[in-house]
Amino acid sequence: MTDLADGDTATDPVSVLLRVLDLEGSNARTTEDIFTGVSQPMPLGRVYGGQVLAQSIVAAQRTVPADRPAHSMHGYFLRPGDASTGITFSVDRIHDGRSFSTRRTQAFQAGVPIFSMISSFEVETPGLEHQAAMPVGIPDPEELDNAEDRLADAHPMSRRLFSERPVELRHFPSSIYVSVDGEQTPHQAVWMRTRRALPEDPAIHRAALAYMSDLTIQESILRAHGVTWTRPGLKVASLDHAMWWHRDGRADDWLLYVQESPSARGGRGLAQGRVFSRDGVLLASVAQEIMIRVPDAQV
Repeated sequence: MTDLADGDTATDPVSVLLRVLDLEGSNARTTEDIFTGVSQPMPLGRVYGGQVLAQSIVAAQRTVPADRPAHSMHGYFLRPGDASTGITFSVDRIHDGRSFSTRRTQAFQAGVPIFSMISSFEVETPGLEHQAAMPVGIPDPEELDNAEDRLADAHPMSRRLFSERPVELRHFPSSIYVSVDGEQTPHQAVWMRTRRALPEDPAIHRAALAYMSDLTIQESILRAHGVTWTRPGLKVASLDHAMWWHRDGRADDWLLYVQESPSARGGRGLAQGRVFSRDGVLLASVAQEIMIRVPDAQV
């Protein structure tokens, strides 16, 4: 496996993502299956949560038959990860039934867990089907401002955060990086896709969608109180993350991530999201609780 040092950040960011998802290890059954991975370089040196989510799904998927795709995961972020250090993934084969397989994945650095996840996989079978409708009135991504490209030109760290990220985003009604425009509301929508095509393997697209699901999900909480990412003293940390894959889709096509926050209280906020394909197919649902600290403010 190629190590990803700081000097590699000029590499195509999607290639970096694919290398991050290409874990080393063996699924030879012992008491647990062990895999190792590297992290993409990050400006502040902390592992991006969506990365460890995606890697944990990849590790678990390697221990189940190929005809059992992931349909749900529930995970807890336990400690900040160090992006300059490798990550070890331990997978426990909790259960294999006729239709479902259940796995526990723990991600370790320096001998201590940084993330713990339970995931479930199922043989796809026919059954009842319905879905929530895609919201109307949201402009196409080509009609929306590319705030990230403008911010990426402002400062070297901004380039690391935006233009060197493997995913591009378009916010509606606007981004909240430096200002919250318009009404302060606990709702927003974000178009997202990887910056270039991914391999055809559906498992790669499910893992990439897990990676993307941690991007911007917190912002409906911040937007409700007019809080920007550049607010002095702001501290935000993901506490847990749940995801349900409903249908396969392509992470390299534009996807609409519709987000809302039903509650914030006691220094914590809950955010929920739904991911639709461009033609309105509901691909996934997401929920995340975050810790949020805003000094000297009644929010």
